[in-house]
Amino acid sequence: MALPAVDGRQYVYRVYAPEDARLADLFREAWHCHEESASPRAWDLFDAAVIRLVS
Repeated sequence: MALPAVDGRQYVYRVYAPEDARLADLFREAWHCHEESASPRAWDLFDAAVIRLVS
């Protein structure tokens, strides 16, 4: 999952979840992981995230 941040970069996070997980839950998990890091603030808009299944 890629989250755009206020510095213009995209920060990518791998979120482990079952295949039937809701996309909003994946977004929330990645966003909270980002917020706990020292990286610049990520946009908290679900539509701004890029979610891709990696097997």
